[in-house]
Amino acid sequence: MESGYQRNFKLLRGFFMAKTRIRWTLATFMFIGGIINYMDRASLSVMAPFIEKDLQLTQTQMGMVFSSFFLGYALFCFIGGMCADRFGPRKTMAGAIGLWSIFCGLTAAVTGFFSMVVVRVLFGMGEGPMQTTINKTIKSWFPRKEAATATGFVNSGQPLGGALCGPIVGSFALFLGWRAAFIIIMLFGFLWLYGWYRIARDTPAEHPKVNQAELEYIQAGLEEKPSDQASTTDAPKLSYYLTRSTVWATAAGYFAYSYVLSFFLTWFPTYLVREHGLDIKTMGFVNAIPWLFGAVGLLTGGLICDWLFRRSGKALASSKTVVVGGMLLSAAGIIYASNISTVYPAVALMTLTVYCLYNAGTCIWSTVLDTIPQKSIGSVGGFIHFIANLAGVICPTVTGYILDRSGSFPLTFVIAGVIAIIGAAAILFFVRPIKAKEAVKSA
Repeated sequence: MESGYQRNFKLLRGFFMAKTRIRWTLATFMFIGGIINYMDRASLSVMAPFIEKDLQLTQTQMGMVFSSFFLGYALFCFIGGMCADRFGPRKTMAGAIGLWSIFCGLTAAVTGFFSMVVVRVLFGMGEGPMQTTINKTIKSWFPRKEAATATGFVNSGQPLGGALCGPIVGSFALFLGWRAAFIIIMLFGFLWLYGWYRIARDTPAEHPKVNQAELEYIQAGLEEKPSDQASTTDAPKLSYYLTRSTVWATAAGYFAYSYVLSFFLTWFPTYLVREHGLDIKTMGFVNAIPWLFGAVGLLTGGLICDWLFRRSGKALASSKTVVVGGMLLSAAGIIYASNISTVYPAVALMTLTVYCLYNAGTCIWSTVLDTIPQKSIGSVGGFIHFIANLAGVICPTVTGYILDRSGSFPLTFVIAGVIAIIGAAAILFFVRPIKAKEAVKSA
């Protein structure tokens, strides 16, 4: 006769083997991809003091170099989203990581300001499709009650990559030189590309290792069933969604989020070196602290959002609560930090800011999932991501310009905080759901 322990063990094993195995394996692989993505992206910021000196760049020029990545990135968020809708996330992601890895490696060959800008634009183009492709994959693979948690888990790899970048890439740069460091991190991308193409499929039904129990569990929890998706072959064009205030408000909120995030991605390591006198090795480890808490923020943001959804049954309201709260708290943190002159309180406030910001970041994508029908999630999500990442073009250049003229950071902190408040207000007051049937009728 089975003991209670044996029965519970069998039930637990059955749950994980039948219901969670493949989709969470895929999520784990996307999590690792996020680590590589942000390690590649943040490596320039960590090595900026070496590069500025070697290439003799001014702070304004360095700001333009930072911005050039986002110029290519923002455009291909949009184009990559359309590719994900047309060709599927598996092929789109594979092409993206192959391109960004190549151009990450080619950074080692730059000779000056102009060549650095060109390579960074092309590198940004390669990275552009990733987030929208992840979003589309989660929409297809996870029931709604797990979607925010999955989004938070997958995206938590990105700040973790930012955290690892400081000590790992900083060490490469110190011992091997900054050019060799870019070649080494290029190889990480190619290894991930090989694994992605083997494990990923566009939908659970296409995956040879998804069993019937997991497939039924996923499909039962989708807000749009496969039959509904098939019936929306005449889904409206992107132009329809561009007339919806929800799309523009979500884009405005995401723009604000991206402005603050791009500030940390590009100028925070320089801030630690110039304002607080840290050397490159110490800076690498201190810079990792906010990103580690950012990874936790993405996880907790998703968990809180799904907990609110299970209690209320209101998906969009749950997402908006976490987004608005996180952005307002991050705004308060970064504005207050503008008056801090000692390193430890400043890093503590920046850590709080990044944690709260990433709480919001998880649920900005959940807001997209909750408002845009499955058929159009790639193109519309790509457009929203395009608008959002224009902040990455603007923020680094504006920050560099202010630093060249004022020589200090406080005003740049205040600007970022005010923009975060405006973005939170846009999400709170103007985001409403767009129903799939309503969209089809208006096509």
